[in-house]
Amino acid sequence: MGTQNPAGASRAQGGARRTTRRLPLFTRDTARPEGGGRAAPGDAPAPARQWPMLAVLSVVGIGLLTTAFDAFRVGLLLVGVALIGGAVLRWLLPRVGMLAVRSRFTDIITYGTLGGAIVLLALMAQPEPWLEIPFLDDALHFTIRNS
Repeated sequence: MGTQNPAGASRAQGGARRTTRRLPLFTRDTARPEGGGRAAPGDAPAPARQWPMLAVLSVVGIGLLTTAFDAFRVGLLLVGVALIGGAVLRWLLPRVGMLAVRSRFTDIITYGTLGGAIVLLALMAQPEPWLEIPFLDDALHFTIRNS
């Protein structure tokens, strides 16, 4: 019953073959996330192999630099758009290198949600918001008035 090889010894080491599809009780290492391989062939230079991650980090860096030069709304929009772009890259490309952190689904949801929230908050930032949502404005005034 169960597995004949709960410790996960390989056949090359003389271990017995597993009889079930059930995973072992204890894992010895972690698996690479789906799509976590190189984005370019192995003989390409390191930056070319990780171009999706470098693209997202470059846009985030430009956004942070723009924010440092007192254009906070535009800078934060760039940061949010970079994260949304990371979600799109994760969805469309089969291999994205180090941009793959978790499963494809989790990465897309995480990057997209965080990017969307940053864009939404940047658009609603005071003074003179570019986007006004009456429900959220009323909720903010209610919490400030009653605290």
